[in-house]
Amino acid sequence: MCGIVGVVAQRDVTPVLLDGLRRLEYRGYDSAGVAVLSDQSLLERVRTVGKVAELVNALKATPVSGLTGIAHTRWATHGEPSEKNAHPHVCHERVALVHNGIIENHDDLRAHQEQAGFRFTSQTDTEVIVHQIHHYLDQGRDLLAAVQSTVDDLDGAFALGVICKDEPGRLIAARRGSPLVIGMADDEVLIASDVAALISETNRFVYLEDGDVADIVHTGITIHDQSGSKVERPLHTSQVTADATDKGEYSHYMLKEIFEQPRALADTLQGRIAGQRVLENAFGADAGRIFGSVKGVHIIACGTSYHAGMVGRYWLESLAGIPCSVEVASEFRYRKPVVRNNSLIVTLSQSGETADTLAGLHEARRLGFGQSLSICNVPESSLVRDSDLVLMTHAGPEIGVASTKAFTTQLVAMLLLTIVLGRRNGMSAETEARLVNELRSVPGKVEHALALNEQIRTLAQEHFGDKQNALFLGRGAQFPVAMEGALKLKEISYIHAESYPAGELKHGPLALVDASMPVVAVAPNNELLEKLKSNLQEVRARGGELIVFADAGVGMISSAGVTVIPVAPTEDSIAPIIFSVPLQLLAYHVAVLKGTDIDQPRNLAKSVTVE
Repeated sequence: MCGIVGVVAQRDVTPVLLDGLRRLEYRGYDSAGVAVLSDQSLLERVRTVGKVAELVNALKATPVSGLTGIAHTRWATHGEPSEKNAHPHVCHERVALVHNGIIENHDDLRAHQEQAGFRFTSQTDTEVIVHQIHHYLDQGRDLLAAVQSTVDDLDGAFALGVICKDEPGRLIAARRGSPLVIGMADDEVLIASDVAALISETNRFVYLEDGDVADIVHTGITIHDQSGSKVERPLHTSQVTADATDKGEYSHYMLKEIFEQPRALADTLQGRIAGQRVLENAFGADAGRIFGSVKGVHIIACGTSYHAGMVGRYWLESLAGIPCSVEVASEFRYRKPVVRNNSLIVTLSQSGETADTLAGLHEARRLGFGQSLSICNVPESSLVRDSDLVLMTHAGPEIGVASTKAFTTQLVAMLLLTIVLGRRNGMSAETEARLVNELRSVPGKVEHALALNEQIRTLAQEHFGDKQNALFLGRGAQFPVAMEGALKLKEISYIHAESYPAGELKHGPLALVDASMPVVAVAPNNELLEKLKSNLQEVRARGGELIVFADAGVGMISSAGVTVIPVAPTEDSIAPIIFSVPLQLLAYHVAVLKGTDIDQPRNLAKSVTVE
């Protein structure tokens, strides 16, 4: 989603702004721009369509410099990708603004502003904000007061960075719904929509709360809450490093993150298990009291995290004996669900800023579902701050839009939750010990799965070079894994891919099967294996080309029309984690073959912070 960077300093801020934008490229965008207050207190702006590299080239032709500036990468919502719709937006060469989010009452504001004589130059909802600020400046208010009055007029979600040529050396930041962080460095202050944008400049951050407006100068900040009162927000030291957001020796961030999974999984387990037990307090100091009253689990998530939640449902019901439901957050928040008392609301999110998931959590709390647990990868995110309990996944920065290590670490977190809730619901110590030992084996088994990389690269070249469609099959807890495999393939290779429970073939999908559509199946060693084999024979009988990722212990071998990739023998409970990795590699190598933009696939954003 859109990225914001802003700086007030005692040096030229343009290089800092550009570096921040580069570090936010993973979020997805279609245009970029900067606005800087020059030494002559002139507001200078440069905008381009396309990548940050295009903006860099434009700035070489039209250099701008100054001690105060804002920058933005835009992901189009209102208005097509174009230079006129790119941020920053400017009003009367006096005030400039960058904005993440959506203003829901922009039509009403636009109508009033047009009557007042304001001229619009874009199709965006953002432009009404900068005009409204100018309106209040004309009434004699200073920049802080003008922004405070403006945000009171706005309906919707926003993060704002605002500068004005009348007040050089001053930057106003405001937040409601969309994330915004302030970086504190020596003799300068920075803002961004993500810590990753600023990590090369500082590791000290202040996270704005909903409704906060920050008055920023190079020597410090003053924060006002939504009532206008001055407040203090804690200063956090981030553990993210600049190296963690570099590709290193890998061709793409996605490939780097796939190969980081053994370490990420080990880090996620570290400190959460001792001996043969999962430590309940790993979920928070109040976990014992909250878990003691849990009678069911309600999982809310989006995209890849939704698939992790679906696997979690199989585990919670089969291993812990606890009823569980899983919902797409964007549906849950609007469908008027029936309240279930003593349900644990579990939200899963890589970023912790997904708008629909946050809204789903707030709706569940409003309805009185129960208390909440966030499984998340970003420690100071909105979802973490708004939840009663938290389990961090410790995946580290995930830059590629297509999630990989965040997904597998979420699965580990769900199995940890299954064990602690199962223990309170009659799970034996022997079963817990077995599951804990299986969890300990996960990083090593993922290493074995990664060793299939070259074999899967060859597979992609042989079977997918001219294909436009694919079908993914799985049974039981492997059905969500098949869903995730299909999602990965469509996200980054742009091949149309669907997933089905293998038992549903005769209910429609079998009509699609022919020699031109690869059928990918995951076949762990469990009680559904023989049924899955029968489903696969139905595919072969109709000329379908089968690719089977099979547990090496089941004895499946390649034959005419059937390519078997043996995966190291894996216990059924952890099989969804292990079998996800070869499907990630398959999607990656097919995308390389297709020549797509793997880390920033078209039309997609990393963090969906608006509806």
